[in-house]
Amino acid sequence: MRCPYCKNENTDVIDSREVMDRDVTRRRRECTRCSRRFTTYERAEVEEITVIKRDNTRQQFDRNKVLGGIMKACEKREISRATMEDMTDRIESKIRARGNLEITSKDIGNMVMKELLKLDPVAYIRFASVYQNFGSPEEFRNAISIFGSKTNPKAKNPKGK
Repeated sequence: MRCPYCKNENTDVIDSREVMDRDVTRRRRECTRCSRRFTTYERAEVEEITVIKRDNTRQQFDRNKVLGGIMKACEKREISRATMEDMTDRIESKIRARGNLEITSKDIGNMVMKELLKLDPVAYIRFASVYQNFGSPEEFRNAISIFGSKTNPKAKNPKGK
């Protein structure tokens, strides 16, 4: 591994550990020349997933795009980065488990919506409104209605009695 500071090709691994619930190894390294330390993450290289877009073009799956969409939906919510990373890992694992390395962007969006639905209703609505291109207040009401009275305890009795 090359040192990101001095570009020396000789570094020592100081610490190595598996990152829980992910197929990643975290390695703490030290450069033999400048003695600066840095962290690397090692992930097994696997066959690439192809995403079929709405216009039928194909592109390589980018987990950072999925994570970016999740992060945008969860913005200003009390949801940790680790939780969002775990969600992205679960989605990528589900895609790989299907055995078919081609998937539509619609299927990926639906997987994200299912994960967000379990996690946070506001993040779910944010993602759904962009992903499904809501164009009216009625579409928002329909999306919110899946939460029933759980999101508004006064819904059954508007006067709060």
